[in-house]
Amino acid sequence: MSFKRMWALFVARNFEFIRDRAGFGWNILFPFLIVAGFGVMFSSDARSEFKLGIFPVTPDRMIVRELKIPEKLKAYDQIKIVPFETHDEAMDKLLHHKIDILLENGGEKLRYWISDSSPKGYVLEKMVKESIISEEMFASRVIKQQIKGQQIRYIDWLFPGILGMNIMFSSLFGVGYVIVRYRRSGVLKRLKATPVTAFEYLTAQLISRVLILLSTSFLVWLGCDFIFSFQMQGSYFDAFVVFLAGTLCLVCLGLILACRGTNEELTNGVINFICWPMMFLSEVWFSIEGASSWVKTAAKALPLTHFLSAARKIINDGATLSDVSHEITILLVMSLVFLSIGALFFSWTK
Repeated sequence: MSFKRMWALFVARNFEFIRDRAGFGWNILFPFLIVAGFGVMFSSDARSEFKLGIFPVTPDRMIVRELKIPEKLKAYDQIKIVPFETHDEAMDKLLHHKIDILLENGGEKLRYWISDSSPKGYVLEKMVKESIISEEMFASRVIKQQIKGQQIRYIDWLFPGILGMNIMFSSLFGVGYVIVRYRRSGVLKRLKATPVTAFEYLTAQLISRVLILLSTSFLVWLGCDFIFSFQMQGSYFDAFVVFLAGTLCLVCLGLILACRGTNEELTNGVINFICWPMMFLSEVWFSIEGASSWVKTAAKALPLTHFLSAARKIINDGATLSDVSHEITILLVMSLVFLSIGALFFSWTK
């Protein structure tokens, strides 16, 4: 093993990435745009989760306080009222799930329509029924309790997931896809004629990609934190250790994809086949707390799940490294397994 050859490969790979300005800029811009988009979507002016259609109402002349519906429905921040001029137009939107429930404006009784296949429609129906019951009746039967302590914003919970997703895509495409492209174009064949060994080449690729991903993630974190003021409950050093372990594991997974193959289209398909289940099952966008037990079991087999679990415990809950030692151990074991498989089956030409 020659550290001089590894250093030369490491420097060459870094220069190649930095000189690709489009790829370098996109690795920073993409997660920032997603976080910014969700920050706007979940701002105080965009909290509506349910869409209530109402007819007959002229859209450009609608005044909410003059609508002949229960007053409670007008005050809910979670309900967005969508006006329609005709019943047929409104029913078409309801059938296509563009609104969750439809109410008639006026009448002796509150008339409404819902779709039986709409989960939101079912919930909104309960809210409509609740709106015609007096507050006094609720007050005599229920006790409301407030959450104590500092509440976590959705954008704070989402941010580690966005960074993890960006690292996942960059690891698999930046290592797996790129090395397959090198093999197809004959670059690896030329390297085979040099004293460079497979271990030296893969190690240089591994270290280069980990360093680049941690650097770009740091820049994204700084930019997003400057705009959204994220709440960091734990230690920045602990978060760095978790991101280092998670990035290392995902890059090693990319080495498995890179060990064989010359077909870029097939590699692209395999990477997407791996990325999309990880993105949904590893709780990048939403929690799977209420999912079936087999879904949760499958999610635990994915490295991104343990990566994001440890990151969120430190960032959102203030956990320490000892609290996430289980997740870090799993990530390091997975890294060793992935790296061993990648090195064992690596081929310069096949």
